[in-house]
Amino acid sequence: MRELEIPGVCLLEPQFHRDERGHFYESWRGSNFMRQTGVEFVQDNISRSYQHVLRGLHYQKKRQQYQLVWVVRGRVLDVVVDLRRDSPVFRKSISRELNEDNPQQMFMPPGCAHGFCVLSESADLIYKVSQYHDPSDDAVVRWDDPDLAIDWPIISPILNSRDAAAPWLREIPPDQLPSCGVEI
Repeated sequence: MRELEIPGVCLLEPQFHRDERGHFYESWRGSNFMRQTGVEFVQDNISRSYQHVLRGLHYQKKRQQYQLVWVVRGRVLDVVVDLRRDSPVFRKSISRELNEDNPQQMFMPPGCAHGFCVLSESADLIYKVSQYHDPSDDAVVRWDDPDLAIDWPIISPILNSRDAAAPWLREIPPDQLPSCGVEI
């Protein structure tokens, strides 16, 4: 587990075994993860998206969650943004290509927004989350917000209506953003 430029955001690199038959890796071992992080996941989600689709930037307002994300098919540019208003790196974003041939996993703490765009014909992602999904708690910040300056590799992504109408970060009242000390 290697911490990245945002406190609490880590890149995990499972042992990947490849031979003439294909490949194998252990994507999850709860006892090891719990020992390393203390985080218990309660729900798995699977997402399939097609080329040029961009999802995000999504976060939870109150029932904030840890997330562990990886790609089992295809390639994506995965993006994490620190939205914790009292974080020393508030608004900082990091991005990494996640793909099926190098199964790195992105681990993010509560208070971060997550998004991705699909670089391949399609991509399947798995998300492990530490809180059950509550649609009424979902929030989104605009994917192309100039204050976040994310270098997306796509100019005209395919968006759903909610992501297309998302507010700029500066339009969200600070007290509506997560905090580093939030109780989850």
